[in-house]
Amino acid sequence: MISTTPETGSTNADLLAQAAAGAPEGTWLRAERQTGGRGRLGRAWNSPLGNLYASTIVRPLAGDPSPPSLALVAAVALEEVASAYAGPNRLQIKWPNDLMAGPAKLAGILLERSGDAVVIGFGVNLAHHPEGLERPTASLAGLGLSAPDPDAFLLDLSQSFARWLGRWRSEGLAPVRTQWLNRAHPIGSALSAAGREGLFEGLDADGTLLLRHADGAIEAVRAGDVFLVA
Repeated sequence: MISTTPETGSTNADLLAQAAAGAPEGTWLRAERQTGGRGRLGRAWNSPLGNLYASTIVRPLAGDPSPPSLALVAAVALEEVASAYAGPNRLQIKWPNDLMAGPAKLAGILLERSGDAVVIGFGVNLAHHPEGLERPTASLAGLGLSAPDPDAFLLDLSQSFARWLGRWRSEGLAPVRTQWLNRAHPIGSALSAAGREGLFEGLDADGTLLLRHADGAIEAVRAGDVFLVA
């Protein structure tokens, strides 16, 4: 079920409350504008009209893969839809779930818990992207494309996410991990994680980032900001 509201503080905050009140898995909420949108670590997320701000609820079941691996499910679903609009090989995933156009961030995903539910929020720059930030940003319109209608984009996203969620449940994390690796920065890419630089060594079986340092040691990175190093 997809609902749309003209304006709210945060679709994630709204669905966290709805999840606590018993809203079912598959509930989606889109806002035309957010006044309190946020990204990872509480960063503000600029929310002009024409972009996508939407969240959904997942209720992990006994026997499902680890709930944090839903970050990879969300990433591959979003990349699949955005690349259908952008064209092949123009976008890639950056660990764990940012969507990049070259060095510029086009979309972000935020996972939050509410009891036994996980709320997954998507912020996608369709028509606009902020200027003058410390790190470059992009939008589909800024790539020379027609900005998709947010409702149409969300319908595609909800269907793609449902497919990948079904595979995550029925087949485990392996096919999601494989798709993530196929659509992410290549093995050997230079990365900075928590201030330490190394080379991307892939993901372990649980989806944890593996970083190879100059001395050959491999570090498992489970959280923190990760940046591509030019």
